[in-house]
Amino acid sequence: MTILITGGAGFIGSHVVRLFVRKYPQYRIVNLDALTYAGNLANLRDVEQADNYIFERGDIRQQDIVSALFQQYNFDGVIHLAAESHVDRSIANPLAFVETNVLGTVNLLNVARQFWGNEPAGKRFYHISTDEVYGSLGEEGFFTEETPYDPRSPYSASKASSDHFVRAYFHTFGLPVVLSNCSNNYGPCQFPEKLIPLMINNIRENKPLPVYGEGKNTRDWLWVADHAAAIDLIFHQGKAGETYNIGGNNEWKNLDLVEKLCDIMDDLLGRPAGASRQLITFVKDRPGHDLRYAIDASKIRRELGWEPTIQFEEGFRQTAQWYIDNTEWLKQVLSGDYQKRDV
Repeated sequence: MTILITGGAGFIGSHVVRLFVRKYPQYRIVNLDALTYAGNLANLRDVEQADNYIFERGDIRQQDIVSALFQQYNFDGVIHLAAESHVDRSIANPLAFVETNVLGTVNLLNVARQFWGNEPAGKRFYHISTDEVYGSLGEEGFFTEETPYDPRSPYSASKASSDHFVRAYFHTFGLPVVLSNCSNNYGPCQFPEKLIPLMINNIRENKPLPVYGEGKNTRDWLWVADHAAAIDLIFHQGKAGETYNIGGNNEWKNLDLVEKLCDIMDDLLGRPAGASRQLITFVKDRPGHDLRYAIDASKIRRELGWEPTIQFEEGFRQTAQWYIDNTEWLKQVLSGDYQKRDV
């Protein structure tokens, strides 16, 4: 089997590539990544020499590139992770999110349909999305696969649009698709503009810890390796046309999460208990900031047997320790030097 993984040099993508390369040596894994700011080949140094791994630099928006890869490799499956994903960036430049997340996805769908034809037996197009498409929850309740879409940011609107196109290609053209919507991921190799690595790095450097509003916004946090394991199951066992919600069963208010990270870092760095909490600084809230996300993952648990394996305390501590142990990786990212590497 030959599988195209888009965005495989990014945070979640690199964990998926690593899992598939190591677990399925009989597969050929082709990683297509444009190496924009969030793509970092250093994330994959431990598998880049594997016999069953191939890296191709390219943009999913460019039909000629995608078509040439389908022609060359005759893909059996696509695992589509490539996306613009940072809400703050989507507020600053919504059009970039439309171009990559919507037009890029439709381009992939068109090329897959062209090469797989009207009876694509044995093929699979797997589109990875986000829980943010569902909008915002109140104090109670959970997102299910039947929750109506209500995106509130340009990012979530672009992902909602791409989700609709993927389903439309299933219903209209019979393209064998599966989808998943995940909660907030965390773990090693996450770009340091995201909340957890940003806070870890700022704590390490004794810089202010900016918390939006009153810190009451709540998210469900999913260990990235657990997400990769769920993607593996859905790709191989998910039912065509179905959607699976993936959550960590790990809800945290932003302020509580930052305080927990402060305490973990104080312990790991040998600082007095409570020292890093003094760095917390409240800043003006983000426009359209959703109050709460929480996922009901009972469908994937019931149908595919998936469960999160890492408890929050262990996961946060492992993540903090990884960033402490990999300061060179962080230094390369923060300086921009990681983008200068030859490919």
